[in-house]
Amino acid sequence: MSMDNREELFPVIDEHGNITGIVTRGEAHGGSMILHPVVHLHVFNSSKQLYLQKRPAWKDIQPGKWDTATGGHMAVGENTRQALAREVKEELGITNFTVEELGHYIFESKKEREMVFVHKTTYDGDIHPNPDELEGGRFWSAKEIEENMGKGVFTPNFESEYKKYFIKK
Repeated sequence: MSMDNREELFPVIDEHGNITGIVTRGEAHGGSMILHPVVHLHVFNSSKQLYLQKRPAWKDIQPGKWDTATGGHMAVGENTRQALAREVKEELGITNFTVEELGHYIFESKKEREMVFVHKTTYDGDIHPNPDELEGGRFWSAKEIEENMGKGVFTPNFESEYKKYFIKK
């Protein structure tokens, strides 16, 4: 069974995104509430369906839930573009895509505190979920997503992001 590397190093940032130090994954996800940066990419197809990944059961945060197409931590020394390109290639096998930045926000749970840099793209090419990273993935219609909101199907982070960036008010 795979597992997250608790010794992986993440940058520590302040609320303005300035790097202030380094922390291990184990400490960052162990209730320390140390702010660390992550990148998210929402992948739509030209039919306006949204690709979601299924998190594997072995993940230390939100195992077995459906989540943003790509989500990952920035490595020490990376900027958001570099982290996004690396994570999208690792998780979905996509190397050629155009990114639109949507914004950033701080997400806090009982275990962690992250500054999430949110992006989206429209992509109609092949997607190859990496079985070492994901349990799989598929495109969802807006109706399917909205019917499953609040039922424990999706990560809380995905649900709040979806409501913030994609539900028309």
